[in-house]
Amino acid sequence: MSRIVLITGGSRGIGAATARLAAARGHDVAISYRSEQALAEGLAESLAAETGQRVIAVQADTASVAGIERMFAEVDTRLGRLSHLVNNAGVTGRSSRLDAADPAVIRDCIDINVTGAILVAREAARRMATRHGGAGGSIVNISSVAARIGSPGEYVWYAASKGAIDAFTLGLARELATDGVRVNAVSPGLIATDIHARSTGDADRVERIRPNIPMQRVGLPAEIAETVMFLLSDAASYTTGAIVDVSGGR
Repeated sequence: MSRIVLITGGSRGIGAATARLAAARGHDVAISYRSEQALAEGLAESLAAETGQRVIAVQADTASVAGIERMFAEVDTRLGRLSHLVNNAGVTGRSSRLDAADPAVIRDCIDINVTGAILVAREAARRMATRHGGAGGSIVNISSVAARIGSPGEYVWYAASKGAIDAFTLGLARELATDGVRVNAVSPGLIATDIHARSTGDADRVERIRPNIPMQRVGLPAEIAETVMFLLSDAASYTTGAIVDVSGGR
């Protein structure tokens, strides 16, 4: 049976690192993106050429029910029935105190990080669960250590969204446990991606926070991808409902 993985928000950062590792380890991969078509398609083409796997880029706004449904329909048609999901798409919005935050920024964060992630997992479960004729599978949600530290003065709404993902992971893992689907989460700490400058508007954040990390260094996207791939794999066959910190001890 083909191993087919959908990675939402897969054009850069943790998503792209996971796509690289998944293709290298024999998965066919669908990379979803919201707006960065050239980046996503370039990554898909290079991974297909390097690995010989089927790798596609799929445009989707995961804040939209219609967008999610179109994404899954395209994966069904071009790759086949999904066996793995990495629920990675997410935004922070610009850093600020809550009392200075734009409500539109908060709403976009919750729509993508919480509602969108739940609806993406819903479509995946409909394809993987044995009760729906699936062969089982594995879902990994990308959370954040923000869920337990709260991110005061930066983006408490983002922290709240990831707290919701932790609760969702625990509940869905128990709901799907007899349907052959494992559900886990990876909770990254400070990772060297461009989200800090591109999304939060806080280009100095990495260097400011680095001294507070017990390991005294920033993590790499590939280190998160390794943990994601373990949880997707048969090596984690008795692991469900786990939330795995990859945070350098933070």
